[in-house]
Formats: sequence, structure tokens, C-alpha cells
Amino acid sequence: MDLEKEALIYHASKPVGKVSVTSPKPCSSEYELSLAYSPGVAAPCKEIAKENQKVYDYTAKGNLVAVISNGTAVLGLGNIGPEASKPVMEGKGNLFKLFAGIDVFDIELNTKTVDEFVQTVRALEPTFGGINLEDIKAPECFEIEKALREQMNIPVFHDDQHGTAIISGAALINACEITKRKLSKVTIVINGAGAAAIACGRLFISLGVKQKNIIMCDSQGVIYEGRTKGMNPYKAEFAVDTKARTLADALKGADCFVGLSVAGAMTKDMLKSMAKNPIVFAMANPDPEIDPHVAKATRSDVIIATGRSDYPNQVNNVLGFPSIFRGALDVRAKSINEEMKIAAVEALAKLAREDVPEKVSEAYGGQHFSFGPEYIIPKPFDPRVIMWVAPAVAKAAMDTGVALKPIKKFSEYVDKMEALQGHKVSFIRTCINRSKATARKSKHKPRIVFPEGTAHKVLKAASLAMEEGVIHPILLGRTDHVKARINEIGLENLKKATIIEPRLSDSYDRYVDELYALKQRNGVMFKEAQRLMSDTNYYAAMAVRLGDADGMITGATMNYKDAVRPILKIIGSGRRRTASGLNMVLLPNKILFFADTAVNINPTAQQIANVAIHCSRVAEYFKIAPRMAMLSYTNFTSRDENPRKMKEAARLVKEYNPNFVVDGEMQADTAVSPEIVERIFPFCEIKNGANILLFPNLDAGNISYKLVQQLGEGEVIGPFLMGVNKPAHVVQRTSVVDDIFNTIVLTTLHCQAMMETEDHVTQ
Repeated sequence: MDLEKEALIYHASKPVGKVSVTSPKPCSSEYELSLAYSPGVAAPCKEIAKENQKVYDYTAKGNLVAVISNGTAVLGLGNIGPEASKPVMEGKGNLFKLFAGIDVFDIELNTKTVDEFVQTVRALEPTFGGINLEDIKAPECFEIEKALREQMNIPVFHDDQHGTAIISGAALINACEITKRKLSKVTIVINGAGAAAIACGRLFISLGVKQKNIIMCDSQGVIYEGRTKGMNPYKAEFAVDTKARTLADALKGADCFVGLSVAGAMTKDMLKSMAKNPIVFAMANPDPEIDPHVAKATRSDVIIATGRSDYPNQVNNVLGFPSIFRGALDVRAKSINEEMKIAAVEALAKLAREDVPEKVSEAYGGQHFSFGPEYIIPKPFDPRVIMWVAPAVAKAAMDTGVALKPIKKFSEYVDKMEALQGHKVSFIRTCINRSKATARKSKHKPRIVFPEGTAHKVLKAASLAMEEGVIHPILLGRTDHVKARINEIGLENLKKATIIEPRLSDSYDRYVDELYALKQRNGVMFKEAQRLMSDTNYYAAMAVRLGDADGMITGATMNYKDAVRPILKIIGSGRRRTASGLNMVLLPNKILFFADTAVNINPTAQQIANVAIHCSRVAEYFKIAPRMAMLSYTNFTSRDENPRKMKEAARLVKEYNPNFVVDGEMQADTAVSPEIVERIFPFCEIKNGANILLFPNLDAGNISYKLVQQLGEGEVIGPFLMGVNKPAHVVQRTSVVDDIFNTIVLTTLHCQAMMETEDHVTQ
């Protein structure tokens, strides 16, 4: 593949570039236009005129960052000018949005003088909540940032300096921990004396490294006391009393090499001369100071990091600047100070020592990551970064008095950061909090039984749910196999789970007798009951039926039909119940319920009505007023079989509860579009768009939700099994850990809702 050619096509394809401006507010009617612009816009203008700080209440300022450059030091390209730097600045804006939900205007300035640059940027303060300086050559970048920090009351951050310093600082902390070094004693050689190198040296000192233990080199060799050639005040900060004059001299016996220079600057002999367990950060891009393969072949004890994504331990600034600005903006910080930077360093270092979730492995082609020489800093696509770094930065801003809008409840703020990952994550977090609150109140965590007790993804999901404190897992399978699998994956908390081998359990004979009594008139002989009860799925279903477990989850390793059969046979459904599959589609401002998507191939009108009634209860549980649409290929004509069936289903639902909002048969666009209803079908009961969509057959339901999942903006959760007597759910065989975890969380809510209903009936 010709990467340059592909990149040119990528940037030139319509629409050209990588950024555009969109409005988050509707503006499609004359009334909305009057709110957005004249005359309505005058109202916020007058409020802001009375009090300037209200600009944060009525405009996008608080979530808007300027990425500003003059193109004098573009990474890997040098002084290419402001116009040529624009693709990089647009890309930076994309990263802000992708990783932290921050909006960006990129600004390229046609000036090389410090004063002009400072005056121009300072005049932009009313527009932006923060300033990200980018690709400005040293030493001017130091002077520009210093002047702007002193003259502006919003955060100013030169990412080329501090971003690299923060990420490499976190890597240094962890590399020292692995090699059992103390920061106060570690000796560091920094090759390069530009913006990033100076910032790294300064931050390392803030972290506890002794200044006398840092030797900095530039293109002319070691920066030593008394040197005059090629010096400036910033290099002079790192002049030390040493006899070393070359990089090779400086590296003899050194603990750590930090490369911010050029490819090939470090030789094999230089690496060999370093101390035991050397730490090497070869961060020149695109080619590092020493190739990691060469370094490993030269010294097997080396810990190496680079700036590249195709090697372990990538020092990538995207781990820093989006989350740092997120935290600073959210407390309306006046600046990003040293304490905030150190908070970011420590948060990243701690995060790298945590267990790495499955979703991170999936993002990197199934690679397994665990804290050690090959994993000393988090991966850029680790969604937890913003949840750790932004709150740490925000708290440091509050503690140091630069926050104008302190956060009152940090637990809620962490949830808010998690929600930036998507509607599904936000919804699940709300469900987790609700489940935990109910568990605290009842002093009972739902006991969820997992028939697939040795399946990797099931165990990972159960471990995550146990860590959240929402379940007590019951794992089925051969005891030695389950325990071996838990040890193999390293899920320490699952050692507290209940493990049951069905054939050897105390409940086995009782379960066999119950199954025989239940099914002896349906052709199940006693021996068959014994055989079936050795099957973990049948055992799990019986445990739920008899109250020894509160719910069950299966299906991760088998087809849906085989997984659902024991549930329907043993747990079953009751009067006015029809087993069905429900999917929830999460959109930016609403939830849609799709049914039936998994069970009934060609349901009757009564079955569809039963499914609709179940869906309405689910919607009401989430405090959503149900509006049910019976879908078909026609609008209110009902001449053919399926339209007639859907019309009859609507009638049956209305007969069950005349207060329900339900109508049909209708086409899908009519169901979700209030404008179509108002214009063409004013008699339709559904005025504000349906939120429960009922399908005439399994084909329609399954196809619809999968198309939405793959092509639409909605995020899909499910399917969930409705209509059975006890909580029992079947995940899809294609499910990943997150899908199973989401099912566990919603199953806990199902269990708790059922317990509350039973308690109410008892009382």
C-alpha cells in the first residue's frame, strides 16, 4: 500500500479536510430559527452583557479549545509554514473530539515573532475555554507559552512540551518500579534539547529525579557547565558538572535514556554500556533512536518505549492532552499548573498497573496486556484513560485554587467521563448504580448462575460484575476445570464465587426428582431426567426455578435454540406470557425497544399482544411512558394477513389496558415520525413517535435491529428473554465480554424487580 497516496486521497475526498461545524441544537423550523438567531438570540446576549461569566452558560466556550500553530516545528517535517501545518491541526482537533468530546477550532497563524503570536492569541480569549499550542519551534515556544499563561485566564498548554513529558513521566515511574529503582537515585541521559526534552527534564525533576542526575545532550554533545557554543537560557538549566562530552560518554553506567532527537542516535555499544536493566525511551518519529528489535537483541534486560504504535509501550500524547483539557475545562480552570500535570502522570502510571479489560485487547487485535516490561503505559484506545486522568486533573485544579467551578460529587463526574464513551456505556453505568443501591437496601446481591463456567468471556464478564459489586456468581462445570480456568486468566475475585459440579452437588437428586415430576407426562423417563440434570444448562434452569439462584445467563458458546430450550422447558412462561426477545436501541435522546427479535418465527396476534404488554412493563421500569407501534408494510389498510394480524394485536393490547398508547398496523417511518402522523394520519394514537416497535415475524425483527446496529447511530443492547417466569437470559454466541457484562447488569435489575414484586405481594 502506498500510504502517502492513500493519505492524499483520504484528505482530498469530499468533503475536503477532516473537520466541519455542526449544531447540536435543532434548527429546522421557523420557530427554531427564531430561537437560534434573531430575535431569540438577543436574550442570552443581554444576560452575558450583564455578567461575562454567563458566556459559559449560554455558549460553547466552556467546551471549545483552540489548536494554534505557526507551523515552525511540525513533527517530522520541520518549518513547513502555517498552511502546510493545517492538516496536522485538523487531526489534533479530531483527537480532542474522539477521546474527550471537546470541540476544536484549529487556527494557523502567519507569524514567526513572539510578540505578534502572543498578541493574536491573547485577543482570542473571549472565544475559547482553552488554548492548545502546537508545533512551534524552540526557544520561541517557551516564551510564547510563558507570556500567554501570564496574560490569559484560561488554560494554555503547549502539548509538544508537556504532553510528551507527562506520558514519558508515567512510563518512567513504572519502569523504575519494575526495575526496583528510586526516582531520587535514577540517572537519566536526555538526547535532544528542544521543547519536549526541556519539558521532560523539568517534569522528571518535579517527580523526584535529582537535577544533578540528568545529563542533556544536543547536536553538539553534552550540555555541561561552562559550555558557550549553541547555548540558550533553557539549555543552561540543565548544564551539569561532568567530564562527559559525547552521548556515548554520558550513557556509560546510566539507568535511563530519553531520546527526543533523530533516528539511529543510539548505537548497540551505547546500550551495552548502560546499567543493568536499562530503561530506553527512543521517541524519535517516525524512526526511533534505536530499533526495539535491535535493542532487545543487544540487551535482553532492556525496557524500551517508542513513539510508534507498532511496538510495545507507545509514548503517545493522546493519552494526555484530551483528558487533561477535559478535566481543566470541567472545573473552569484558569491554568494548567504543575500539580495538574503531575496528577495526570500519576493517574496514567496507576492505570497501567490495573487489570486490562477485554475491550482494550479487542481494540488491539486480541493482544493480551498486563503490567510489565512490555506494558508500562496504558494503550491510547483504553477507554478508562479519561475516567482516571480527567478527574485527577480536575481535583488537582481544585486543590491548588485554580478551579472557578469546583466539582461537588466526584463519583458522578467519573460516571460522566465514562458516558463519553457512548450512550450504551452511560446507560449501563446508570443501571449499575441502580442495582448497587437496591442491593445495599435489600442486603442481597442477586445470585446469577452461569452454565458456561469455563468460558473465557463469561468468566471475564462475571469477574467485572463481581468487581462492580452487583452479583454473586455461581459457576457450573467440573470444579477442577473451572478453578484452573480462573487461575489461567488471573481472575482473583472469582475465587470467592460459588462453583458447582452438577452431578456431584447436594442438589442433584432433588433437581432430578423435580424434573421427572415436571416432565414425566411429556416423555421424560427417570434416567433421562438424570442425564438432563447433568447438563449445566438444565441444572441452571432448575436452580432458578427452585429459588437456589435468582437468575441465569447462558448462550455464549452455543446456538440460541439449544440455550433457550432448557429455560422454556423448566422455568417456562405463564398465563398471558409469551417468551420473546427484546433489544434496546440507545439513541442520543431516547431509547427504542424492538420485539420480538429472537424467539417466535411467526407469532399470532395474541402472542404479539403479550410481547407488547411485556415490553411496556420494561419501558415503565425505566420510567419511559410506552408508546407501542404494530409494524407492517402498510398504513391502516389491513387487507392482507400480516397487516390484519398487527391490527388485531393492537386491539388486544387495548382490550387488556384501554389506557395504553398503541396503534397499528403502520409502516416503520410513520411509527417514529410525528411529522408524518400529524400531516397524513392525524387520527393515529401515537403523536410523539413510538418507542416500542413490534414486528410481524422474526425475520423483520431480527433484520431491523441488526441493520440499526451496523448502519445506524443507535447502540444496541440485547436480545433479552422476556415472558419467562424467572430471570433467564440468552446472549448471542458472537457476544464479546462487554455484551455479556451488559446482560449481567440488566439481569440483576430483572432479579431485583422480581424480588420487589414478590415482597410486595407477600406484604
